[in-house]
Amino acid sequence: MLDTQATKTPPSLLYMVKQVELVVRSHLDELVKPSGITALQYTALTVLERHDGLSAAQLARDSFVTAQSIADLVRSLESRGLVRRERNPRNRRELLILLTGAGRELLEQFTAPVRELEERMVRDLSAHQTEQLRQALSKAWHALS
Repeated sequence: MLDTQATKTPPSLLYMVKQVELVVRSHLDELVKPSGITALQYTALTVLERHDGLSAAQLARDSFVTAQSIADLVRSLESRGLVRRERNPRNRRELLILLTGAGRELLEQFTAPVRELEERMVRDLSAHQTEQLRQALSKAWHALS
């Protein structure tokens, strides 16, 4: 009798990466929902926390959203007082998006819960395996960027 598990093709890495992305986004959406923001908005805020003062195009790229959808996202965050826009002193036509104090406070509220989510995701991996995963994902991203 043939073992059907042995003859099945494993899922592609692209499929597995998408599965992880979807489950992470679902958990992150649930985590940040009480604050009135979405996982995509949270991601944009964390991008600004690391690189404050980005153009809309840069923020869209780094937040994994389209240039068209970043305008609505920024408008929503701005109306909540989590970001502000100001003219770029080197290019007066360009607006830079900056994180406000309220935006930083909101991110601080989620530092521990987001860290717990990440720890849960890798809890069956050793510290070495977790670092290897981080490096492998980084290399995969750079290969396609």
